[in-house]
Amino acid sequence: MLDKFITPVIKPLLTPVVMLMHKRGITADQLTVVGFLVGLLAVPLLAFEMWYGALVAIALNRILDGLDGALARYANQSSSAGGFLDITLDFLFYAAIPLGFILANPEQNAIAGSLLLATFIGTGSSFLAFAIAAEKFKLEKPQFKYKSFYYLNGLTEGTETIALFIAFCIWPQHFAVMASIFAIACGITIFTRIHGGYHTLKQQEADANKAAENMPSSANSEVIND
Repeated sequence: MLDKFITPVIKPLLTPVVMLMHKRGITADQLTVVGFLVGLLAVPLLAFEMWYGALVAIALNRILDGLDGALARYANQSSSAGGFLDITLDFLFYAAIPLGFILANPEQNAIAGSLLLATFIGTGSSFLAFAIAAEKFKLEKPQFKYKSFYYLNGLTEGTETIALFIAFCIWPQHFAVMASIFAIACGITIFTRIHGGYHTLKQQEADANKAAENMPSSANSEVIND
């Protein structure tokens, strides 16, 4: 929900660092992998209740995640392969953080953490499934034109998720409550994405069928002969 407001503010701040990295020959894909590995360090830190160490790892992961896309665009290296790598590792990172809190205190955090992970699967799958269909119909991306694929908005997006992770690290004793509330918000996101995505694609299919029916007979025959 907040991504479309936060992203334009952050992008200009990254430009000097991106320019320096480009001069040093660093690639966007390298940043993506390094950022993911740094983010994974949060899991053992959380498991051993080293909350602020985990917070640093999470923050570094997010900084590098912002830099990789900015670097790809600056160096004209944006690609479907890079977008695929970035979003895949992002979702693995998002799943790893609740796991760290579950390991830290299974008795207190297991149910809420598992519920949060389940809803993460729902938000992620609805997000990516729509992106595939949106590519088929060549839907425009008015709010995220620089992304590799279509971003379907929701109540819980990247900004909200990172804010939640930060809150987890600052108030770990309240993990179960915060995770449960956020899982409900994720449930709302899943519903709105499925509902909105389904009706959007149904309309696209109807428009495509109508356009095909209105094609001149000569054009139809050419399509058939092709």
